[in-house]
Amino acid sequence: MRFVHLAFATAAAACLASTAMAADKVKVGMLSTLSGPGAGLGIDIRDGFNLALKHTGGKLGNLPAEVIVADDQQSPDAAKQTTDRLIKRDKVDFMTGVVFSNVMLAVGQPIFESKTFYVSANAGPSQYAGEQCNPYFFNVAWQNDNLHEAVGATVTRQGKQKVALLAPNYPAGKDALAGFKRFYKGEVVQEIYTKLGQLDYAPELAQVRAAKPDAMYIFLPGGMGINFIKQYVASGLSKDATLYGPGFSADEDVIRAVGEPMLGMFNTSQWAHDLDNPQNKRFVADFQKEYGRLPSLYASQGYDAAMLIDAAVRDVKGKLEDKEAVRKALKAANFKSVRGAFKFNTNQYPVQDYYLRLITKDPQGRVTNRTMGVVFKNHADAYASACRM
Repeated sequence: MRFVHLAFATAAAACLASTAMAADKVKVGMLSTLSGPGAGLGIDIRDGFNLALKHTGGKLGNLPAEVIVADDQQSPDAAKQTTDRLIKRDKVDFMTGVVFSNVMLAVGQPIFESKTFYVSANAGPSQYAGEQCNPYFFNVAWQNDNLHEAVGATVTRQGKQKVALLAPNYPAGKDALAGFKRFYKGEVVQEIYTKLGQLDYAPELAQVRAAKPDAMYIFLPGGMGINFIKQYVASGLSKDATLYGPGFSADEDVIRAVGEPMLGMFNTSQWAHDLDNPQNKRFVADFQKEYGRLPSLYASQGYDAAMLIDAAVRDVKGKLEDKEAVRKALKAANFKSVRGAFKFNTNQYPVQDYYLRLITKDPQGRVTNRTMGVVFKNHADAYASACRM
């Protein structure tokens, strides 16, 4: 990290020594998962980002915005090739959109080496929060462990003594279960890792049944979670073991696909569509009007990523060549988040509140999330102290 930080300081000094000129437009590389089982997540991030641009009149920081959208195909190799094109050929000023942490870890280094700012609208690997933190990486969502930590605390508070855990075997899956166990005080009777993208869970359900837990915790994003929840409820296990998950395994995209079997599932999130603040009310109403569906937390994160970039470009008056000034402007987070209070920690990951949500029916009869209360107030991740930035 010493080399990266010195390089950043040198570049910043060079920029400050000259008179930075305002750019004539802002170019953003939107690299996300837009096909396959995880496509719904990337589509929501993209749609949330685009709604923000509609609210800003197609501009970022009062400059015309050009967003180049590309599908990473949930493949680290494909993502690296596309990243190379976005940086070298398209010369983007910012990048965003990656959903999965293994993809983020694959593209991070070339982005940072090119001195391109990355604003994460989802992936929050522990590596970039701790020893591999980087001046060019900002996360506007959460650190991977955080939502899971909030569920671990909730399951403990609700008196569940035995829990089974299930997650895919990739960086975010490992962060997920580490976060849950950091705050859960009961007994973990099963800890199961599956293949990323797995859709049939019959063997895992048999293992859970044999372990006889009174709670089941899953982290299965996208189509993985949809299939598991359907199979879990159909197996009858939900009658004996309450189902819990992070927000991304129990959000509106999953609810639309599963429906009433999700009633009674608890989950945690840094955002909810019923949070009572003006920017969130506008976001939710306009998202439904624009896309015909309730937004998910992914959409809220895409929206906030655009608004953060908008604020930073505005605050540096479009002088994007002044990297140190841009970094300070991003760090200041001078925008109103749809989640309410928001600020960056020293590692450029959020310090924010986390909420407990319950899937229930609203007054219109829709199966959806209802916010039950705050689990953590001004919560920071567990890795920031290892960041030397």
